[in-house]
Amino acid sequence: MEVYQGGKGGDSNQIPQIPKGTAKKVIIGAVVALLLWVGWSCFYTVQEQEEAAKLTFGKYTSTTEKAGLHFKLPYPIEKVIIYPTKLTQKMQIGYRELNGKSVSVESDALMITGDENLVSADAVVEWRVSNLEAFLYNIDDPETFLRNTASASIRSVIGANKLDFAITEGKTIIQAEAKKRLEELHLFYNTGIKIEDLKFQDIEPPEGTVQQAFREVTNAREEKSTKINQAQKYVNDILPKARGEAQALIEKAESEKHSRIVNAQGDVAKFNAIYNEYVKNPDITSDRLILETLEKILPGAKVIITDGGSDTVKYLPLNELMNSSRSGNSVTPPTVTTPPQQPVQPPANQTDDETSQEDEEGGAAQ
Repeated sequence: MEVYQGGKGGDSNQIPQIPKGTAKKVIIGAVVALLLWVGWSCFYTVQEQEEAAKLTFGKYTSTTEKAGLHFKLPYPIEKVIIYPTKLTQKMQIGYRELNGKSVSVESDALMITGDENLVSADAVVEWRVSNLEAFLYNIDDPETFLRNTASASIRSVIGANKLDFAITEGKTIIQAEAKKRLEELHLFYNTGIKIEDLKFQDIEPPEGTVQQAFREVTNAREEKSTKINQAQKYVNDILPKARGEAQALIEKAESEKHSRIVNAQGDVAKFNAIYNEYVKNPDITSDRLILETLEKILPGAKVIITDGGSDTVKYLPLNELMNSSRSGNSVTPPTVTTPPQQPVQPPANQTDDETSQEDEEGGAAQ
């Protein structure tokens, strides 16, 4: 660039001259910058958990739900508002989390029960955006509206119940009822907010002596409930075992009963069969029964059968039989015969008393 300065021998009023081609470069640079700006403003990216509301001249026209890179007309013709609609968010009622610690907010936490007692209630509301257009344009400040409606729902339910019920078994019932009322409010006002859940962190009397007393009562009730559950568990464990043992005894008795009946029927059939044989052959059957009985009660005994009707004298070598039974050898006992004796006839003139006396003497002699 040439600079002309006034001075000795020069014109001090002369205007500096712009080099040739400079204006063209400026115009080209402006056009390039404009194109870059237009290109940058014509594209936008939507993440997986996000949705984008598209505005044309400031008026809502559509919602982009699909993740990825999308095109729009440059600003100020079209504009997009991106919000994490698929992300579940949490809102604390009655307390705030600061630096990892819970700090109570009494203005939100303190509530009046149905029996005019104070109670401190802390809750967490889990929510997400279900309709981005309604969320952006139906309510001026959706999150403030959510906090106010959640607090109002909890207060209305707690105000309809007594303190003792609210801090003990009624906690779950109050929690469900408060969630239901909060959902109804947001449906009525069409806020575009979906209530995923409402959970009480704690419901208790304000800090102090009353709180300690209620905690002791609550602990006692919990201990009672625990013991009842343990007893019920014991009952549920013992009764099935007892029923099983009883059933086993019954089945065993039934089995024994059936076995005895079958054995008795078998004994009856056996007795009837023996009786029928006895009727046909009394002597043979009686002898057979005697022999079978001897074999049972004296399994190792030697049984010798003789005919008791002969006149021979039987000789049994007991010593040999004893030795043979010990050694396992069988010995046939010899039979000793004696001549039959003739009966002695008494004299004719002998009296009966004399005859009887002689018989006795003869028997003694023999």
